[in-house]
Formats: sequence, structure tokens, C-alpha cells
Amino acid sequence: MAIDYTEKGLETNIEDWLVQSGYRSKYIEGNDLEAFKNYALDVQVLFEFLESTQSKSLERLRKVYKEQMKEKVLERLNKELSSRGIIDCLRHGIKDYGVTLRLAYNQPVSYMNRTLADLYEKNIFSISRQVYYSSQNNNSIDMLVSLNGLPIAVLELKNPLTNQTVDDAKRQYMRDRDPKELLFQFKKRAIVFFAVDPDEVYMATRLEKDSTFFLPFNKGDNGGKGNPPVANDYKTAYLWKEVLQKHSLIDILFRFVFVQQEDILDSTGEVIDKKETVIFPRYHQLDVVRKIEADVKLLGVGTNYLVQHSAGSGKTNSISWLTHRLAKLHDSEDNAIFNSVIVITDRRVLDKQLQDAVYQLEHKAGMVAKIDKDSSQLANELVNNTRIIITTLQKFPFIMEKVGEFARGKYAIIIDEAHSSQGGKSATAMTNILSDKTLEEALEADRIAEENMEDIDEKIVETIVKSGKQDNISFFAFTATPKAKTLEKFGRMGTDGKPHAFHVYSMRQAIEEGFILDVLANYTTYKTYYKVAKMIEDDPEVASSKATKEIAKYVSLHPHNIAQKTEIMIEHFRRVTRHKIGGRAKAMVVTASRLHAVKYKQAFDKYIANKGYTDMKAVVAFSGTVEDSGASYTEPLMNGFGEKELPDKFHSDEYRVLLVAEKYQTGFDEPLLHTMFVDKKLDGIKAVQTLSRLNRTCKGKNDTFILDFVNDAESIQKAFQPYYEVTGLSDTTNPNILYDLQRELDTYQVYTEHEVMGVSKLEFSGKKKTTKTQEKLNAILDVAVERYKNELQKERQDDFKSTGMKFIRTYSFVLQIAPFIDVELHKLYVYLNFLLKKLPKNQSESVYLADEIALQFYRNTMVFEGSIALEVQGGAQLNPTSHGGGGGKEEPTDRLSAIINRLNERFGTDFTDTDRLSYEQIKEDIINDDDLAQKARSNTKDNFKFSYEKAFLDIVIGRMGQNEKFFMKILEDSDFKTAVMDFMFEEVYKGLGDKMA
Repeated sequence: MAIDYTEKGLETNIEDWLVQSGYRSKYIEGNDLEAFKNYALDVQVLFEFLESTQSKSLERLRKVYKEQMKEKVLERLNKELSSRGIIDCLRHGIKDYGVTLRLAYNQPVSYMNRTLADLYEKNIFSISRQVYYSSQNNNSIDMLVSLNGLPIAVLELKNPLTNQTVDDAKRQYMRDRDPKELLFQFKKRAIVFFAVDPDEVYMATRLEKDSTFFLPFNKGDNGGKGNPPVANDYKTAYLWKEVLQKHSLIDILFRFVFVQQEDILDSTGEVIDKKETVIFPRYHQLDVVRKIEADVKLLGVGTNYLVQHSAGSGKTNSISWLTHRLAKLHDSEDNAIFNSVIVITDRRVLDKQLQDAVYQLEHKAGMVAKIDKDSSQLANELVNNTRIIITTLQKFPFIMEKVGEFARGKYAIIIDEAHSSQGGKSATAMTNILSDKTLEEALEADRIAEENMEDIDEKIVETIVKSGKQDNISFFAFTATPKAKTLEKFGRMGTDGKPHAFHVYSMRQAIEEGFILDVLANYTTYKTYYKVAKMIEDDPEVASSKATKEIAKYVSLHPHNIAQKTEIMIEHFRRVTRHKIGGRAKAMVVTASRLHAVKYKQAFDKYIANKGYTDMKAVVAFSGTVEDSGASYTEPLMNGFGEKELPDKFHSDEYRVLLVAEKYQTGFDEPLLHTMFVDKKLDGIKAVQTLSRLNRTCKGKNDTFILDFVNDAESIQKAFQPYYEVTGLSDTTNPNILYDLQRELDTYQVYTEHEVMGVSKLEFSGKKKTTKTQEKLNAILDVAVERYKNELQKERQDDFKSTGMKFIRTYSFVLQIAPFIDVELHKLYVYLNFLLKKLPKNQSESVYLADEIALQFYRNTMVFEGSIALEVQGGAQLNPTSHGGGGGKEEPTDRLSAIINRLNERFGTDFTDTDRLSYEQIKEDIINDDDLAQKARSNTKDNFKFSYEKAFLDIVIGRMGQNEKFFMKILEDSDFKTAVMDFMFEEVYKGLGDKMA
């Protein structure tokens, strides 16, 4: 046969290419193999490198150790590799008896120093095939990449032409590679483990059996996952033709890879351990840093760069690497291109992480300075040419002013703009803004303050524009959601005459690769129905939009509204969310204002206490001080701990729900966030940034959930579209779509009614499940699998899967939001959950996950909207900044009664004039009760409520004959009764007070 399509053929092609590019083909056998099994080092190559580059150092050690020199050096090296790790040893060498031994030489910045250049050329890069690594078994790895005898990368190869894919390579690492083997021990030997086939590449830096976490290492294909076709080559050839090339690999080892440390906290927030992670750059991170560096070298200072990388795509590490490289960047004459690199961020994690990363890469302190005092501190660092300076957005105007003063210097300014409002610092002007104000005034002040908080992009752009063109400054802006102004200022002009991002890693690609989660996959909306009445005799004309907003705010802050939504959120959390992510999942509540946040914190605490729940606590985040009914509230006062402690406290197991007003809606990275409850109008970038808080992945997290009280699916889809090449809504609000989907599925004739019934009998037999049950289940499913494979064409197979997935997703939604019962549909739901897992998977398919959780909510508030589907549309374009229409228009006015009627039409129930009259009669009866007036006078408001509730029911029963329908609804519908009683209470209490005055 002319074509060798085996896995060995792929191995041979990779080896041949690496050897042509300067690698040594090295089969490890004989004595070398025995040494490799003992030390996980190619001892022969190691000492060949040391003799070639450091013969004098070895001679000194030979005088000390005599004929045992090799064994002693290996003993010392093994000890250092175990304690310090291979990354640190490669970069900085080891010491033995006062002698320093270098294990590798980095590529020199300039080849003017021939000694360093010659030493670099003496590095020995080798590729070894079928390496037997263990003295315990006869297992071998497909390929090993080594540097000077030290193992760097392991490659497991698979070939779809032999019916194995990259997923089989990942499984091989998890099942057949023992992490206790020296070659695979974390940090001590191999740094990265690649799973490779001709189409895709994945990587891991720690093997942990089934817990091994693989990251995609693909280029992306037309905005999505995978890799683009390559003429006359494999799609994944970039791995060995680019990434593993000698100059590239040495660059990664010396200037990219580092060990990240994370504190492990106990339930009280105390540090009990540290978790280490080897950070190896993903392809898009490697690509953006190198391309920017090359472009800066080519064009020099004064050019701007826009990097559009999805939220959750690892921008922190990308910024850290770029910062370090720009600080070290030299031109062709070996002069530093930038005097200082200034990083603008409000994320505290970046401060410590960047300092730690730079220290590992440089092995010296003092390269990074944090500006945490005033602009004079910044000036001092600039004068001293501090290589890396970290500061906040708030000091950005000072930065532009100071770099202007030092015109002789050249500066790189990196803007971490998508995360700059994490701490709510841009809202600090709101402190005490609500002092001594009525409720209405307070709400209006809060609204104005929030609306006047300038968007981060706009604030930066305006500052830059005011400063004028700066030829001595290059800007590097990182964002997941560029606005039109951001594109115009930082984008690179294309051949079409329009500005474009310099580098893109799209939300779509990140989701398809499984690097982040699709936050729109499980989206449920509520709708609040209410009716209001005009309580004054006059009917004044008022501005329509303002009146509408005020009425809506009045309702949104009403105690009954807050209490009802609080119950829905807490009970959903307890039934669903708390069981996710191994019982550690958390939720965020997005509120409309700081006053709402205060009210919700009080309501959450009260409800949790009344129910006696001990497994959840809520914490609140808002800026400044909120005044309400004569009391002052601050975040630290309500939480019982300081503002800076909140992220760590929330990460601990003690706190499960975070209530926010503006703060933490952007730039907050908490992977344990699973559920978001939205009670605030969101649109545009704000919607994308807020909802994206959920998209971070972590071990055990495979889905998210959003329950939205305010926004509809269409507006959320519209907000995401410009940043996710996608449009469309997959499901309708009508649960009857399930019957349409059922009929469509039936037409494929993949399964029979008898088979669906058979699976249901196994699932609901009531007997204890046994292995025999599993045999029967597989036997039933296999019949349908064969029909699927043999009787459906490829297109029909895809359609069947898509329709089946849609049915499962839609049915799950219906079960969560409505008392929907259809036994036949449920049988099909159970059957499809099993069948879809057994159907053969296409290369491009995402891992199938079905959420079978069924929940029931309150009939008077829930509305089913369906999931928001993201379909490829080829991208979207923002409208450029435009000028206004020449002055504000006069706002239309209307009678207050007309505005109220319109609101009631939109949000109200089927109340009638008779109902309203009955409502007023109850209220008047209670106010005219002298006994109640006496009790109101002699009791607190809370104690009086008990007397009020009894009188309320007595009067309802007494008036039954006048409006039986209305009064029976009160007696039979407890939710309706509570709503009427709560709405009436304040009016009654005020009426009694006026009567007593």
C-alpha cells in the first residue's frame, strides 16, 4: 500500500522535520535506557553538553569526586530538580562544591557577544521515539523532547485514520501514565504533556490521573475551535514547525514558563496550604506576545495595539509576559526600546502575579514598582527608569502629564481596561451622596451617580485625546469588549480603511474549546407583574419617562417585591446551586442600586435566619455610605469585615452569595461562581462584562445558570452579538415547542416507542440498579445506534443530534420554570439522555453534558424564555462615534393617571374597579377601627402588625357578600393575600397615625 497512514507515520514525519531543523534524533537504549529509568534524564547527552560547554567546571568536580564524579553530579542534580524544580534549574543552573553548572544557555539578545552565541549553539535539542521510562512496567511514551538530556515535553500521538483521536491521547495520559513515575512528577522533570493528532493539540502541565486538566493548544479556525487546513501538511504542523523549533522552545523555557502559587483557604479564610501550577503559554498567548514584540521591533515607539481577548482567556498572564518582554526589548543597536513599561490596572492579583512571574524570569527583585501613593512617586520611578511600573486608572491623567514632562523617555503603556472597575473605585464619588434625602431623592441621586460613572474605555480615550499625539508612547490595550472609540483609538488601520484589533481570541473560540463556559446556555427570565394606584386627588402632568422610572423604582424597592425575589433566589440556590462544583458553588445577585443592595442584604439575612438555614451566608458589595430611613449603611458595617477582605472571604466556604451594586460586576475572577440572579437592567458591554463573571472554569464545573428578573433574551443576545460572531435565539417562550421537537425526532425513525418504554422501565423500575441493568440498557440503545449509523446520512445524523440536544435543553428549562407534566415527554427525555451519549461523536462536537435537574418556581412570577443560542454569523460591526442631534428634545408629559394606567396594562393583573373599591373599603374599615388605633398608639410598628393581620382577615370575611370573587381570592391564594396585606400596611399605619394626631 502506497500510503502509510499509521501513527508511526505521523511520528516519523515529526521526527524528520525536527531533525532537519537542528534536533538530534536520539534513541535511548542499553545502558542509557537503564540510567533514564533511574534518573529520567538522558545521562549521556547531559554530560556531552557539560563537557562541551563547561569542561573546566567538570574538571574541578572530578578532582573532588574522583571516579565517582558522574554519580555525584547526578545525585546533586536529582536533589536540586526535586527541591527547586526543572524550570528554575534550567534557567539558573545548580551549584556543587562551589562549582556552578549551567544546564542550558538562553539565546542572547544580541549576537555581538560571540561567546554567549557560541554557548547557545552548543545546546543539544533531541527528539526520542518510543521511550521506555519505567522500571516497574514496559510502558513507553511516543515522543520525548529533551534539552541537554533534560526532558522538556512529552508527546502522545494519535491518528484518526487508525480510529483514534486526540481524546484517546488525553485518556492515555489519565489512565496509563502514573504521576508517581519520575518522568511525570510535577515540576521535577517533563514540563508539558502534549496530546496530538493531525487536527488538534491539547496540553497539560500536571498529570493527576482522571483529574488531569487539559487546555487547548490550537490556533483557532475562522473564529472557532480547532485549526485551519494547511496546504500539503497537517493542521497541527505548527506544533513542531513553529512552537518546538529550537529558538522558540528555548524562548518559552526562559521567558514564558513560570510557577504560579495560589493560597488555599479554610472555611474561615485562613491560609492552610499553597497550590502550585506550572503556567505554559497557550497558543493564542504565545502568538500575541511574539507578534506584538516583532511589530514593535519593526515600527518602533508610537504605535498603538488593541488586543481583543475573551474574558476568562488568561489576559493576566498575557499581560505579565508582554510587560516583561517589552521591558527587556532592545533594538538592532542593542539599545532599550522603552525606558519604562507602565501597566494600568485595578486588579490586585496582577500586582503580585506580575512581580512573582518577573522574579522567576529574571531571578532578581526591584524590576517592578507599584504606585500606591501619589503622582510624585510615579515621577520618581520614571526618573529612575524603573523597568516596570504598575498603577491604577485613577492615576492615569497624572501618568499622561508626567510622561509628557519627560519627553526624552520612551514609554509602553499597557491598559488592562476590561477590569479596571473591579473594586468600584470609579464610584467613590458617590460616598455620602444619599445623606439626608427622601427615598425618591435618594433613588434619583443614585441613578444620576451611576449614569455619570464614565465607561472605562471612554475615560481612557478622552484622557489620551486631551494629551494629543505622543510619539514617545506606545499603547497596548487589552479588552474583551472594545467599544467604537476603543477601536478608533487603538485599532490598526486595515486595507479596507477601517481600524481592526491587532490580535483576536474570540469568545466563540474560547467557549468551543472549553476554556470558558457559555453563560447563555442556561438562561431563565422572570417577569414581575404589578398594579399601582394614584393616591392623590389631583392628576398633575408629569414627564412620562421620569414618572415611569420612579414608579418602577418604587415597586422594585417595595418590601414585598424584595422579599418575594429573595425567597426565589435563596430556594433556587439551596435546591440547585449549592450542590454544584462538589458542593462549593456560589452565586452573585446583581442589584439595581446601592440602596437595592442594602435592602437585599437585609432581606437575605432575615429570610435565612427565619428558615434556620445554617449552610449559607450572604455578603454585600457597594461603595460609600447609603442612608435609609435615618440609618447609615456601609459595606464593612453590613459584612462585619473590611472591604479588602471581601474577595478572600467570599472564596472561603463560609459565604455562598455575593450581593453587588456595580462593584465586582467586571474584573472579578471567582471560578466557583456558578449562578447569577439579575435584578438590574443590563445592555451592551455592561451585560457582557457582568454575565461573563460566570464563565471561568474549574474542576467539577461544567455549566452555569442565570435567572434574570429584568432583561429579556432578545436584549441579552443583542448585547453579546458584537463580541461573539453570533446571533439567534434557539428556543421560544412556548413550552409546546417540545411537541414539535418530539414529532421531528420521531420522523428520523432512529428509535421506537417500545425502546423508549424499555429504557423507562429500567430507569423507573424501583429496584436497585445492578450491572445486569446496565447490560440491558446498552442492548436497547445499541439497536438505535446501529440505525443511526447505517440508515441516516451524515447531514441527517447531525440534524438528529441537534434536535435531540435542543429537546433535552428545552425540556430541562420547562421543568425548572413551570409545573409541566407530560409522562410521554419525560420518557423520551430520559431515553435521549442515554442515547445521545452513545452516538458516535464527530471531531467538531463539544463534550455532551445533560443537566437533568428539575425545579419548580412560583406561578405568579416565572416566564419561560428559553436558552439563547449563539450561531456563527461571521462577526459584527459597531457603529462609529457620532455627534448628537443638536440639543435635547423637550420630554413629553402626560397625566399621572394615564401613566399609571399604561403601567398597569403592561405589568398588572386583571384587577377591576370593583376590586379597587373593595381594596379601599378594607383599608378604610381598618383605619376606622378604634381598637386598632389604640393598639397602633401603644405598640411598636412590628408588634402592631400582628393585630393588623387579624383585623384584615376579619374584615375580609365580613365583606364577603359585596365582592365574593375578590375576597375569595384573598382567602384561597396565600401569595395574593400577603401581597395585598403588605401593600396596604404602610397606608393603614399612616392613616391610623394621622387619625391619632
